[in-house]
Amino acid sequence: MPTNNIPSFSSRLFSVWYRHMLVYTRNLISNGLPPFMEPLIFLAGVGLGLGKYIVSMDGIPYIQYLASGLLVTSAMYTSSFECTYGTFIRLEYDKAYDGMLAAPITARDLILGEILWAGTKGFFFSLAVLVIITVFGVIPLSGSIFAPFIGFVTGIMFATISLWVTSFVKTINHFNFYFTGILSPMFFFSGVVFPVSSLPGPLQPFAEIMPLAHVVRLVRALCITELNARLGLDLLYVLGITTIFGFFAIRRLRRRLIT
Repeated sequence: MPTNNIPSFSSRLFSVWYRHMLVYTRNLISNGLPPFMEPLIFLAGVGLGLGKYIVSMDGIPYIQYLASGLLVTSAMYTSSFECTYGTFIRLEYDKAYDGMLAAPITARDLILGEILWAGTKGFFFSLAVLVIITVFGVIPLSGSIFAPFIGFVTGIMFATISLWVTSFVKTINHFNFYFTGILSPMFFFSGVVFPVSSLPGPLQPFAEIMPLAHVVRLVRALCITELNARLGLDLLYVLGITTIFGFFAIRRLRRRLIT
């Protein structure tokens, strides 16, 4: 009797994740050191500087307010970079996906593996920020110990959004519009640097549409141990955005991968 040698679904996803992990850890020092240095530089340059003029924000010290937001912005940027430039290079220049699809995996498996890897990088980058801010006593470890899991969720969400964007891009320079026109404004107007409530009334609904605003509230609530019912709505929003963009990203990229 012939046996079925097709790997399980989890094994297929793991194979994609494992391939990316091997490539990333090949230059571990150059890839792994920046996540620890960037929050240190940012907190020193912005947090300590502005901290002399802004004592508190939303009832907590400003340095804590800023640091808690950085826990997820690092995940946003690394997953977005991975699933835009990284995915596009593997698709158009390295032709890495051609060889991967020759193995017993489907295009959907490959894309889901990409998303899982981006979520893992989101976890790692959030963990790196957490290590820095706890070592320097900025935020207590009690509630913030779960922050990297919000970083993982953030990485997954922005991976789906970024893959959807990538499915439209024909030239790598077009990603400049995504990073400069969408992610950069999102960083400043999603409650990372100052509260959304500080924006003019007509702009606040637009800020609430931004996915980053919801994960910022989730991670900040963990850091200051101030949980409330609204966080459930934030989590539902994140899950909804991830599902919607994930569906369309897989649908569009699958056609691009097999043609």
